[in-house]
Amino acid sequence: MNADHELLKNLDKLHTTELGVVRMKRNLSLDTEDVVDWCKTKINSANAVITRNGENWYVNVDNYILTVNGHSYTIITAHKK
Repeated sequence: MNADHELLKNLDKLHTTELGVVRMKRNLSLDTEDVVDWCKTKINSANAVITRNGENWYVNVDNYILTVNGHSYTIITAHKK
């Protein structure tokens, strides 16, 4: 199975912690209440480049880098490029 598709097939499992929400809103200057939905949209976009390094997925999209744990599908953090 293509590694990119594994993350896309499991988007329904994507989640984060309360601290993760705060961290991502601060790092990305987001003005949305549903950070997980925002991340799902970015990950699912046609221009997203998804790679896996060790246990984490890295999604490079629209000048953002999202980090997702490959086992629990927890969004760990996100940064602007």
